[in-house]
Amino acid sequence: MGGDKAPQVPVSGAVAAAKEGIGVLLVGDQAVLERELATHGDVPSGIEIVHAADRILSTDDGVKAVRTKSDASMVVACKQVAEGRASAVVSAGHTGAMLAASTLLLRRLPGVIRPGLAVPMPSVLGPVVLIDGGANVECKPEYLAQFAVMGRVLAHEIMGIDDPTVGILTIGEEAGKGTELVQEAYALLEGTPGFIGNIEGRDVPKGTARVIVTDGFTGNVALKLYEGAAGMLFSEIRRGLMSSTRGKIAGKLAMPSFQELRKKVDPEEYGGAYLLGVRGMSVIGHGNSGVRGMTNGIRTAARGVAGDVTGHIEAGLGVTSK
Repeated sequence: MGGDKAPQVPVSGAVAAAKEGIGVLLVGDQAVLERELATHGDVPSGIEIVHAADRILSTDDGVKAVRTKSDASMVVACKQVAEGRASAVVSAGHTGAMLAASTLLLRRLPGVIRPGLAVPMPSVLGPVVLIDGGANVECKPEYLAQFAVMGRVLAHEIMGIDDPTVGILTIGEEAGKGTELVQEAYALLEGTPGFIGNIEGRDVPKGTARVIVTDGFTGNVALKLYEGAAGMLFSEIRRGLMSSTRGKIAGKLAMPSFQELRKKVDPEEYGGAYLLGVRGMSVIGHGNSGVRGMTNGIRTAARGVAGDVTGHIEAGLGVTSK
């Protein structure tokens, strides 16, 4: 029931995913969901409704709402994973509430200090993973060391990147540059699988490191700047091409290339961000996700379950923990 376009988009995404053989529990007001499903005609057999009478609003305090609204759709959805009825939860609702519900109800994997929000981002070499994207505003060095392990698992299992490289986002490439947090995290990561050292902001779109580790404050600022810059560039290109007849002709000729580029930078390509380090897959979509984004979120969650992302994270932390 969460997101700007609920319940239409979540239901449509669920129907599309169910047609591919993915079992989906739709959690929310049963009467509302039944009416929405009826608009799709023949509903695939893989969809089941789980009734939840309440919902968490965008104006609610996330943590408080999770604790007080026990019958909210997001809370009930996370309980399905906690109780073993589902292996993954996907929501485009209140981000803070989803972080809280996933952490409180799914609980951390053994050995995980803090779950990290992993966000797929585009680069010239293909997708990169930024972690943490905002779940932990203040971090300790050991958090970043674990983020590196979790990010590598996601990059390999979900994005198909062989032996992903890892870099710490900071203000200089040389060892010793950056805050005390960065320097201590560097010492922990030095010599670990895939670690290539420090990277700067300009290295992110180059794909210099396929896994970028940072604290949640820096990561969220970098993420929002990245998204805003992409939106501005597309807007300016569109405005320039539409400003003259010659531009319109050029735009039509270049349209296939622009469409391919837009697909690469579209946040709906992967369906959202992944809260790694909890017992089960937790995918947090954008509030304005469309059907494509919701469907992709369900697909990638299912792929993460099939690839045993949580098991690989647990095993990786057991090998690398100091």
